[in-house]
Amino acid sequence: MNFLNIDARKIALFIGIIAIPLLTINMERNPEESHWAFKPFAFALGSLQSVYSDFSSGVRGTTSLYLNLIGIKKENERLLKENAELRAQLGALTELEKENQRLNSLLGFQQKSPMELVATKVIGKDLLPNHHTLTINRGTHHGIAKHMAALTVGGVVGYVYKTSMLTSQVLLLTDPYSAIDSIVQRSRARGIVEGSQKDQCKLRYLKREDDVNVGDLVVTSGLNNIFPKGFPIAKVKNVLKSQYGLSQDVELEPVINPQTLEEIFVVLKSNSADYTPSEEPPAEPEGEPSQAETETTMKSATADPSPAESASLQSEPSNP
Repeated sequence: MNFLNIDARKIALFIGIIAIPLLTINMERNPEESHWAFKPFAFALGSLQSVYSDFSSGVRGTTSLYLNLIGIKKENERLLKENAELRAQLGALTELEKENQRLNSLLGFQQKSPMELVATKVIGKDLLPNHHTLTINRGTHHGIAKHMAALTVGGVVGYVYKTSMLTSQVLLLTDPYSAIDSIVQRSRARGIVEGSQKDQCKLRYLKREDDVNVGDLVVTSGLNNIFPKGFPIAKVKNVLKSQYGLSQDVELEPVINPQTLEEIFVVLKSNSADYTPSEEPPAEPEGEPSQAETETTMKSATADPSPAESASLQSEPSNP
């Protein structure tokens, strides 16, 4: 074959022709520059190193981010747990503060009151919808008996209707079977407070002409020496008068919510004490006598005359 018959001289001549210029260029090259023959390899190697560097940097960044996320998750779990514990402690401290305020109020009331009181704690409530009672942690062993009054600082709660040695049950004023003798503080109209609903009462057995208005305060009458006289029971919520009826229907709203009570007092002996409010009563309008002045005037008018007045009356001649 002809292509195998290669002339060695021609090949040598061809190589020499190519090599001479290359040698000349190489002799003239700056020694600080890399050889042109290595530039493709250097470019390829630099590209490979750049790709590897970017890849390793990405792997390191991803690994670091993952590790940071794991650390953040653990830190977040720790902070959530610590936050829950602090919230629980705050709730406990808030509850202790409120309990301390209630107990201080009860203690101050007990110390100032002339009545003989026993402090009790509510330990149970009646679950029947039409029967409103509370169970307290004091009984006959502590001197409690049936029909003793139950009250708190703000108003009447009810009275004891069942006792045992260590516990008692209090019939709330909102129970349909409850009945408390009472008067309207402003007009002195007398009636009986009876329970009607879970959070309401009614003032029964009023005369049609009795003066009762919405907003009037109904207080205990003090009869039978069970409740102190003048102790708040409820406020008048609505007054209904039928056209031909002999009485009027008066709906009341208790001054306290018996369902939210935690501590109450049971009156062992009222000692004929009258209720004394903790706050000063509002000032009476000018030109109108106060209730106390009115009562004083009425008492003076109905009181027996003094010896001097009697003598004066006797000395006056009677008209023929």
